[in-house]
Amino acid sequence: MTVRFIRPDGTEQELPWLEAAGEQRLEECLPVRRFPVCKGRRSAPGWYWSATDRCLVHHGFKAMRTQLMMLDHDPVVTALACRPVELSWRGRGGKTVSHAPHLMARLADGSGLLVDCASRFGAGRRLVWRAAHLEGAAAAAGWHYRLVAPPQPVVEANVRWLAGYRHPRCAQGRLPEVAECFRVPTVLADGVRLLGDPIAVWPLVFHALWVGVLSVPLERPLHERAVAVACAAEAGR
Repeated sequence: MTVRFIRPDGTEQELPWLEAAGEQRLEECLPVRRFPVCKGRRSAPGWYWSATDRCLVHHGFKAMRTQLMMLDHDPVVTALACRPVELSWRGRGGKTVSHAPHLMARLADGSGLLVDCASRFGAGRRLVWRAAHLEGAAAAAGWHYRLVAPPQPVVEANVRWLAGYRHPRCAQGRLPEVAECFRVPTVLADGVRLLGDPIAVWPLVFHALWVGVLSVPLERPLHERAVAVACAAEAGR
């Protein structure tokens, strides 16, 4: 199996997959395929500001943007990229099969994660077949591969709300104070009142939830009476 990628300076290169996975910073590469604007499509390419990378990341469609957001919220992710690699292998009858996973993430342990995004209608048979090859290739390199469905609506809505407060400016230099205030499980509204003016403090608390300083059950609707607690090890981006 080989992999094609485009370096930040625009130079295109092709290497054996295991060599590239072990030696190249693939998350820094440019997209190997363009994101076209398709007439009649309900979503179009765009840009997502990643709190992980502190820069804009280009995405091709809505499901890709949603999974970018979910990965951006994951504390074990240290870098993100959209379609930075295209893997090729010999398929049935010796025909070359090429596939560019929708997303790549670099994880805190140094390994990589390749992600393909299924729609709410599921993944097609071709993508499912390719996913089996990609999962094996990722495992051989000490990486991971996921074919992901859309998140639960409540989880997506909660993370999308918190993503509105992902910028570091929302921290206001007060994250340790927030963690101390919520050292025991506390209703969000009560903690906010203890911290000061709600207009100034709510963005701070939402940012603390985004970066993992505070935790709430995201499987339930997020509201002012939700109970939050400081995490044992404070996170921060």
